[in-house]
Amino acid sequence: MSLPGKPDLRVFPDLKALSRAAAESVVALAEAAVRENGRFTMALSGGSTPRALHRLLARDYRDSIPWPQVHIFWGDERFVPPDDSRSNYRMARKALLDRVPIPEQQIHPMLTLLPQPGQAADAYQATLRGSFPGQWPHLDLILLGLASDGHTASLFPNSSALEENERWVVAIRADVRPPLRLTLTVPAINHAANIHFLVAGKSKAPALRSALADNADPKLSPAAAIEPVDGKLVWWVDEAAGSL
Repeated sequence: MSLPGKPDLRVFPDLKALSRAAAESVVALAEAAVRENGRFTMALSGGSTPRALHRLLARDYRDSIPWPQVHIFWGDERFVPPDDSRSNYRMARKALLDRVPIPEQQIHPMLTLLPQPGQAADAYQATLRGSFPGQWPHLDLILLGLASDGHTASLFPNSSALEENERWVVAIRADVRPPLRLTLTVPAINHAANIHFLVAGKSKAPALRSALADNADPKLSPAAAIEPVDGKLVWWVDEAAGSL
């Protein structure tokens, strides 16, 4: 647990131990949400680190989660076809969703087959509004990763998306491959009940140090902009990522 004013930073020997502890937390959150509200809403992340968690949930914890009451969303997506190897949706399908008994209509991907990224962002915002009444979405859990450049979801350093305070979903262009992305905005993320960062590998150590610094600049380290309004933020980190 964290001290007042300090991040809830949980460090594990390696990605395997990190993923197992995070999986147990997902199970507990899912059970509590279904018990209290009749459903559990979770937004998935792309990247290699969350893949280990996805596989663990599909294998060792498959029978521990009330999948018929689970609704799956995404925190961000590359604007590529859903069968593209770079697609976050495709990764989640192969590692998790095709392996668990979740109703198909409760899987809500970003519609990257639409002609323009802006159309896809509008469509996903409408999807979210259909599931979450109110000014902002209130997901039970958002999973996030951290890149070596400090970006999280598809919120990149110095991106104008970091200043968005009205929309839930935006389309962006970044100097990465593929360059076109869709992402939840900072306030849409920050209104979640729980946010879990999964960070593994020595290459992430400088970015993690920057994100958690007392004087962190969200424009340069977008992960530092993630501060829940009325929720809980946990950093699940392996020793290599936490070495600095």
